[in-house]
Amino acid sequence: MRPDWDSYFMNIAYSVSERSTCDRAFVGCVLVRDKRILTTGFNGSPAGQAHCDEAGHLLVEGHCVRTIHAETNAIIQAALHGVSTNGCWCYVTHFPCINCTKALINAGITRLVYHVAYRVDENALAFLQQANVEVCGLDFAPNQIS
Repeated sequence: MRPDWDSYFMNIAYSVSERSTCDRAFVGCVLVRDKRILTTGFNGSPAGQAHCDEAGHLLVEGHCVRTIHAETNAIIQAALHGVSTNGCWCYVTHFPCINCTKALINAGITRLVYHVAYRVDENALAFLQQANVEVCGLDFAPNQIS
């Protein structure tokens, strides 16, 4: 049986997360419009910079600041290639941080589907609600076929 669309794209987000270079969290993101993948992103260092798996973590107040988060990288890829993210759906393995939440809102994301409720921030949830972004926690097992 074929997976439903949410499971299909979340499986892809998990595949993308395998490219992450910060082992504190392997996060993957897929931006989709009209059931078509526009961009992907994973957490890793800026281009040309040392990665956590090479140079170690750069921790500030308990957060690794060496990496760019998956959601931000997906938005950056869209910008680099001239792809509009307005009206996209975002599939991400972990609930986004407050900064990624704000970036997703400004990028025009209309639906956020996440799997792991990692450090869910009440302010992020409020921002998403105020921006009329549909938020869906997906009860899901990676590579699960529905």
